[in-house]
Amino acid sequence: MNLVASSLTAVVLFVLVTGWTAGASPTHAPNVVLQQADGTPVPLASYEGKVLLVDFWASWCIPCKTSFPALDAIFREYKGRGFEVLAVNLDEDRRHADAFLSAHSHQMLVLFDPKGAAPLAFGVKGMPTSFLIDKSGTIRFTHMGYSGNVDVRYRQEIAELLSEK
Repeated sequence: MNLVASSLTAVVLFVLVTGWTAGASPTHAPNVVLQQADGTPVPLASYEGKVLLVDFWASWCIPCKTSFPALDAIFREYKGRGFEVLAVNLDEDRRHADAFLSAHSHQMLVLFDPKGAAPLAFGVKGMPTSFLIDKSGTIRFTHMGYSGNVDVRYRQEIAELLSEK
């Protein structure tokens, strides 16, 4: 393997392990409509003016078992400052999601998309995947996968977006 191929392999592995996505061009978040547990529709556009973290997760996703409580802790830390988290569950069978949620106390809003329209609109390629969206509705940061050091990066990015006018 030559030096270029070796370096490229190292970069790809780094991206896969850490979820790092520098240099992605900003795009406006798709205006998907998600559902609350009772079926009430929640349009993503209704959060414009706030910093929003949209996290796609499922009960069967092993890293989600760690990321879900970590994102809830971040939500608790920043709520009331113009920051919201929407934890979008993608389980086809709602019973699996309900069992997961009963085992994990949370304050962040959990929404449901069993047909998977929202992850298609966002271009989700792995689980979990999170999108940090600025006050104007632009996706500014994307994280695919989850590792313990991601929390620090989330906090830095959230603070940056909250400080913007």
